[in-house]
Amino acid sequence: MRSLALLVLAASAAGCASVDGGAVAQDALAAPGVAYNAARRALAPPQLEPVSNPIALTGGEHQTMPQPISASEAPRANSLWRTGSRSFFNDQRASRVGDILTVNIEIDDKASLSNSSNRTRTGSTQAGINHFFGLEGALGRVLPGGFDPANMVDTNSQSDQTGAGAIDRQEKIRLTVAAVIVDRLPNGNLVIAGRQDVRINAEMRQLTVSGVIRPEDISAENTINHTQIAEARIAYGGQGQISAVQRPGWGQRITDAILPW
Repeated sequence: MRSLALLVLAASAAGCASVDGGAVAQDALAAPGVAYNAARRALAPPQLEPVSNPIALTGGEHQTMPQPISASEAPRANSLWRTGSRSFFNDQRASRVGDILTVNIEIDDKASLSNSSNRTRTGSTQAGINHFFGLEGALGRVLPGGFDPANMVDTNSQSDQTGAGAIDRQEKIRLTVAAVIVDRLPNGNLVIAGRQDVRINAEMRQLTVSGVIRPEDISAENTINHTQIAEARIAYGGQGQISAVQRPGWGQRITDAILPW
């Protein structure tokens, strides 16, 4: 059934192609294959992102992570010291660009807000001309309907508005993700960024975190809490078949965006 659906989509795309010259004819011949590949990608489960430098999560241009130690820095003869190796007695907490630390995310927020508004406005206007160079009588004869210069304008207006709103929100998230130090600011603070993708069957769960931390806030276990991250950017979501079913169709989203009521 799935292959049949792919063939139908490819055939429909090929039927919509028109031949107009040699180049267009070649495009028309290639249209079924292009449509088949596009349909296959649309029906396939979401793919994992390749492992890359997480600098892009923080935005801006930052330092690149250090490269591995070259073979020329191997331990010399009759020496146990290796250039760049970690010391057993030194602080093992992350401090350099490229080091990894663990971010503990534990969000338990509650928000409750209720407000109401009531507005009433009433207006009344009356205007007239009792004397207008002795022409008020002539105006009454010229204008039809029994014009009375003393009561030229008599208006009334009234408007009422009542509004009420309430918010009762509760969010609870507990996550742990490893992040990489991608930059060191001039004042010594560290910029971190991390991303985690987990795919189960056809559903992808994605978690990203980035921000600025102080080196002294990193615990002895090489961890830091999300409350100690300044300019924190934490995103938790997913994509896949289940997420697509729960999301309204593009037609409904466009309708909700353009309709004024």
